[in-house]
Amino acid sequence: MGESARPSFLSLGNLYLFDNHSCAGDALSFGMASRRLPAGDSGLIQIVDAALADAALRSGDWLACCPGCTQCCVGVFAINQLDVARLQRGLAGLERTDAGRARRIRLRARGSVQRLAASFPGNLKTGVLAAEVFEEGSEAEERFAELGNDEVCPVLDPETGLCELYESRPMTCRTFGPPVRAEGGLGVCELCFKDATDEEIGACEMVADPDDLEVGLLRQVEQTTGPRGWTTVAFAVK
Repeated sequence: MGESARPSFLSLGNLYLFDNHSCAGDALSFGMASRRLPAGDSGLIQIVDAALADAALRSGDWLACCPGCTQCCVGVFAINQLDVARLQRGLAGLERTDAGRARRIRLRARGSVQRLAASFPGNLKTGVLAAEVFEEGSEAEERFAELGNDEVCPVLDPETGLCELYESRPMTCRTFGPPVRAEGGLGVCELCFKDATDEEIGACEMVADPDDLEVGLLRQVEQTTGPRGWTTVAFAVK
């Protein structure tokens, strides 16, 4: 994958590109080791959030995203180790302020891992996806594309329809909604930009990280002790 901070094929929802206990002896009970989040991540988040605000302003009513809309919270997608560190810091903070909510997130995550274990294309102990997942046309890529299409994100509160770690959400979640460019063109949520022309969609494009700050921050994270590679939200917070 070279220096890219995230795979170009990422699928999330219908995006068109055209308790802290463990069970001894059970591989599924091992969570990812917590890592320190690089100090520069806060700057990256400010840049991305500002880009989102700008794109939302240009998009106007075409952007249908709103609290309680969970279209993008269904389906398994890949996250990198910087996303993992951010989620884990958010979960640790929630454990200090509301241990019950944090425990429920972990329980939902463990349930998700168990449901998907039989077809997970990677290491069940570390949660790291096999490198073949990112090889176009490979069996692993096909398995991951079909993995958990109806699986709800464990961080989503099933009662409120709100993200319980919203401030710590992965980068893919932060850029979902406005048009975002990938190798296949501009990705647009099926609920947004109804009846908009290609030119109108292009005028609302979100450029989330123009200086590729995420790549350097990810490198910092992966130089510390712990897994390297891509995983999923459930493995990050279980």
